[in-house]
Amino acid sequence: MNALVVGADRLGNIPGVLAEYGIAIQSHVSGRDRAHQRSAGNLPSGIGMVILFTDFLGHNVMRSYRDAAQREGVRVVCCRRSVCALKQALGASPDCSRCAGHLAQATARG
Repeated sequence: MNALVVGADRLGNIPGVLAEYGIAIQSHVSGRDRAHQRSAGNLPSGIGMVILFTDFLGHNVMRSYRDAAQREGVRVVCCRRSVCALKQALGASPDCSRCAGHLAQATARG
């Protein structure tokens, strides 16, 4: 699945974490540019998920990208920009096939 990542100047370990879940970053927007703060418009083609790093974005930027994702029927994941927060947010995502495998293993053990 391809993702649009919004927020943060540098991603650090985030691409590696996303790769563990079968997610590739197709596009990254820092959200600092004034054009990003007005309207997201349409999302890039081929996007299956929008990831918003809330600790690096203003409310208007978040709303703009969230609304664009809703218009196009794309899943939105919101979290802080940290590996732990991202893993937790992706673990709660029903679109993550890897998480379904973890859930099945946990149910079998329990």
